[in-house]
Amino acid sequence: MFLVGSSSHTLHRLRILPLLLLLQTLERGLGRASPAGAPLEDVVIERYHIPRACPREVQMGDFVRYHYNGTFEDGKKFDSSYDRSTLVAIVVGVGRLITGMDRGLMGMCVNERRRLIVPPHLGYGSIGVAGLIPPDATLYFDVILLDVWNKADTVQSTILLRPPYCPRMVQNSDFVRYHYNGTLLDGTAFDNSYSRGGTYDTYIGSGWLIKGMDQGLLGMCPGEKRKIIIPPFLAYGEKGYGTVIPPQASLVFYVLLLDVHNPKDTVQLETLELPRGCVRRAVAGDFMRYHYNGSLMDGTLFDSSYSRNHTYNTYVGQGYIIPGMDQGLQGACIGERRRITVPPHLAYGENGTGDKIPGSAVLIFNVHVIDFHNPADPVEIKTLSRPPENCNETSKIGDFIRYHYNCSLLDGTRLFSSHDYEAPQEITLGANKVIEGLDRGLQGMCVGERRQLIVPPHLAHGENGARGVPGSAVLLFEVELVSREDGLPTGYLFVWYQDPSTSLFEDMDLNKDGEVSPEEFSSFIKAQVNEGKGRLMPGQDPDKTISDMFQNQDRNQDGKITAEELKLKSDEDQERVHEEL
Repeated sequence: MFLVGSSSHTLHRLRILPLLLLLQTLERGLGRASPAGAPLEDVVIERYHIPRACPREVQMGDFVRYHYNGTFEDGKKFDSSYDRSTLVAIVVGVGRLITGMDRGLMGMCVNERRRLIVPPHLGYGSIGVAGLIPPDATLYFDVILLDVWNKADTVQSTILLRPPYCPRMVQNSDFVRYHYNGTLLDGTAFDNSYSRGGTYDTYIGSGWLIKGMDQGLLGMCPGEKRKIIIPPFLAYGEKGYGTVIPPQASLVFYVLLLDVHNPKDTVQLETLELPRGCVRRAVAGDFMRYHYNGSLMDGTLFDSSYSRNHTYNTYVGQGYIIPGMDQGLQGACIGERRRITVPPHLAYGENGTGDKIPGSAVLIFNVHVIDFHNPADPVEIKTLSRPPENCNETSKIGDFIRYHYNCSLLDGTRLFSSHDYEAPQEITLGANKVIEGLDRGLQGMCVGERRQLIVPPHLAHGENGARGVPGSAVLLFEVELVSREDGLPTGYLFVWYQDPSTSLFEDMDLNKDGEVSPEEFSSFIKAQVNEGKGRLMPGQDPDKTISDMFQNQDRNQDGKITAEELKLKSDEDQERVHEEL
């Protein structure tokens, strides 16, 4: 476009008039021409393409960038910015353009197209431009406006989407990860992060970004979308950037912030649910089972223990997990739900891991602590109730007991219950018939007493668990002692309350034939029990116990016991001692 030059190339500069709309054009342009075809009084403006959105219109003093074709009335072209592949970039309304162009650009919107008819006295007048524009030439311009800004402009930020949860906002010195689409003001795309398959990662306020982007990102929340319009003097200014950003170009960025952190950040904890009665909190060295959902700061899920239908089991504070998680799990209660936000320098750092956790990513874990224990933990015993009468004897190793129980995980998941069967559970304490922690927890109880037992896995089913019991699970028992009987010494099936008769064989040989049959042996033992002279091992079928006793005495397994075969266990033990000596 020809600029205003010396006096030989222009007529008198006229005072710039206000915005001329199409209605004014018809009235003051074509409508004001005299019947005799007198010259136009002012610029004729035809707005033949007006964009739907027009956030601002050209005003006096604005800096504009536009393309144009210039022709005469007969259609002959005398100039075109397209032929030079260079936009016009200039301030309007300050006398740098011919008056007709200054007036014709007023009120234009970006991407608007206008046809301007400029009479000679508002163009190059009676002098013209030697060799190019004859004197008294009416000029026709086809103009498209591509950019407009003012030195008083600031960065314009428009929030397009704001997430409901905003853990923090961007501040200076923060490190951010974001996606963007970059366009010129007319919508021409010049760059985007999506095509590169990765976010743009940088520090804010440290000179790594153009000033306008530094300002436009401030105050953003993770997951927020913004439109940021940056004037050239806060972008690439007079030089532009390469072949994609022209000089003096306003830039528009559509930004999606994915996460933000500061190198000084520590782990952030938020308690979502705290169960009542938290008597112990996790410390370093504890073994913990927990469920979690792991997401990036924008909400993208990258992992979940629930999807595997299995808790994550590990030692806390021992370096088996990322440092931020090691810190974030300490101090938790069993059953607690907490949100743990881990900055990248306490997670997977600049490199990330796998294809789901990018470099420099902040990680958010929503954790549900199922249980934890320490390998040195004993059985925790809490008495729930005791019988009102005095209890002179309590359960001990060797006793035969009957008890009811309910067994569950610490999160309340029900596992087993004796109430599902017709009779209480029966065991001999110390006989390795139940898990060690339960055996210990049942000792020292009075009949009728109720207890709560918390049994750590090393005293339960260990790392592998059992049918229906997860590995490394802490078990919760509620037990009630129903009955107790003194047990027998190890190795004994029957004991006498008093010294047995010296004529024991003769007493057993009921028909006096010199040998004891199984029937005679059984009748004799049952008579001793009925008369209160001795007792059989409790908790066993009496007939089975008596049969085992007979088999022990029938040394040659001929179906009968002779006087030489019949020996008391105490005598056998004494003979064994002599043999060893």
